[in-house]
Amino acid sequence: MKALTVGSAMIDTIAIMASDSIERMSMRNAESSFLLLEEGRKTDALEVSTHCGGGAINSAVAMSRLGLDVATLVKVGRDPRAETILARLMEEQVSTRWVLRDERAPTGASVLISSHDRNAGIFTFRGANTLLEPQDLRDEIFAVDLCYISNLSNKSAECFPLLVQRAKAQGAMVAANPGVRQLSARGGTLIDNLAAIDILTINSSEAGVLVPGLVARYGDNGPAIAATAGEQLPRLAVRGLTGGGFEMRLTSFFGAVRSMGTRYVLVTDGQSGAYLGTGDDILYCPAVRAKVAGTAGAGDSFAAAFSTFLALKRPLEDALRAAALNAAAVVAHVDTQTGLLHKADMESRLAGHAANLGIRRWPM
Repeated sequence: MKALTVGSAMIDTIAIMASDSIERMSMRNAESSFLLLEEGRKTDALEVSTHCGGGAINSAVAMSRLGLDVATLVKVGRDPRAETILARLMEEQVSTRWVLRDERAPTGASVLISSHDRNAGIFTFRGANTLLEPQDLRDEIFAVDLCYISNLSNKSAECFPLLVQRAKAQGAMVAANPGVRQLSARGGTLIDNLAAIDILTINSSEAGVLVPGLVARYGDNGPAIAATAGEQLPRLAVRGLTGGGFEMRLTSFFGAVRSMGTRYVLVTDGQSGAYLGTGDDILYCPAVRAKVAGTAGAGDSFAAAFSTFLALKRPLEDALRAAALNAAAVVAHVDTQTGLLHKADMESRLAGHAANLGIRRWPM
């Protein structure tokens, strides 16, 4: 099974801060919190470490460990950061054949500040990640079974329609995991290409960006999810999605996106689990409990595992459980790749967690 991942390559520098060394301010009427850094003062860190990251690299490593033959299409600079990324890919048996060097910008980099509940604040320099161009997208690159398109930015995001078209022309299953900036700036482009996307994975905040446009086009006429006797519904099943002053039931959201042609729509909600919209049903998988060391990379690991299992024609329930297990393993580490599960370990954990990762199903 051959796979291609497309998107960003980054070098992540992660600073772990003791909770009493950095102040946190949480909003009362919004789901936001802020880490406060004192200007002009050095603050001791518990640890500072450097790792490879970026959506395309994270997903490529995840798929390789799960047994796929993976290559990645990314842009890097001509600098030591690029050499570090290339060495990491070779170590993880990911083909570097389509890694492109660009002298116009350095390799991308991020600084993550992690404290309190370990949901890190991230400073991002996108660098060469923004420079993907149509002439870079040669047909032979997309001769794969699965093409996974992670978050794209700036000029690279303009290539999204062409990426989808090239992959579909080669008969690939197409999975997309766009970020909030891409959805905010180019949500219309995503919607225009939904018919060619087999798997769309977004988190609840990213889904909220699409809500105003979907409500305007399709309304919010889906039925409420009804609990059976004694069933306590998870958060989004009760409140639905919100964005731009609009609200939308999950049934309406999944129905709207699927009506535009997408086969599977995944909405993740962190520790509250994940929801999958299919033709007739909404499937829900709870999150796996884990001691969180860092939340970065959880979305990549979830989406990559789900897409891999679907490409391998595994049942939807197995794909959801595998995705939840992969995400839980990743957040147990500060970086985005150390916890990614290998195939044998994944199968073992699937067998052991089948009972306590019960999949719920509600009609659309």
